[in-house]
Amino acid sequence: MAESKSTPITPELYDYVLAHNPPLDTVQRGLVDLTHERFPDAAGMQSAEEQGPLLAFLVRLTGARHVVEVGTFTGFSTLSMARALPADGTLVACDVSEEWTAYGREAWAKAGVADRIDLRIAPALETLRAMPPEPHIDLAYVDADKGGYISYWEELVPRLRDGGVIVADNVLFHGKAPDPAATGSAAAIRAFNEHVRADGRMESVMLTVADGLTVARKR
Repeated sequence: MAESKSTPITPELYDYVLAHNPPLDTVQRGLVDLTHERFPDAAGMQSAEEQGPLLAFLVRLTGARHVVEVGTFTGFSTLSMARALPADGTLVACDVSEEWTAYGREAWAKAGVADRIDLRIAPALETLRAMPPEPHIDLAYVDADKGGYISYWEELVPRLRDGGVIVADNVLFHGKAPDPAATGSAAAIRAFNEHVRADGRMESVMLTVADGLTVARKR
């Protein structure tokens, strides 16, 4: 078995990491806190705090102008990416909940980026399949129902420009992804990870960020 060099993340170390990342602005912080207050049982669906600056960094690094997000929840990741887009950039946000995304809409307006976000309330596969088939997406972020990941991937990859990037969240699924006896969402993530690894159209790396992130680039 390969030897891990990963450092166990204690609360103190996690605070240290956050202190050395770009800080959340007042709107981001307010949205994170409000999500935990209003939806304490569902707040785990929110992207981890360190993922906001990372997603913004990737938007800037790739020079993305057209971003697609599959799974918006209350809009923290959406806000983070939209703030990094140029003024004429567009982020298509896919979700099925008017209730959850209403909090995002309010935060996006406060941050002055609502005009960059095209929120589409519908099953994400319908939204993706209605998009132009030619390559036009610069960056995509997938953080939604785990059973849909392979289908989302297959709709996104052909629409991704050369050099475009897909970021997939929760690829470790609470440490259950390696288990061949995994069931439910853990099994779906395990299948997705194998699907990505076998896809010759993309080159990918899996990172131990939060609950696991795969970052994949179109060849």
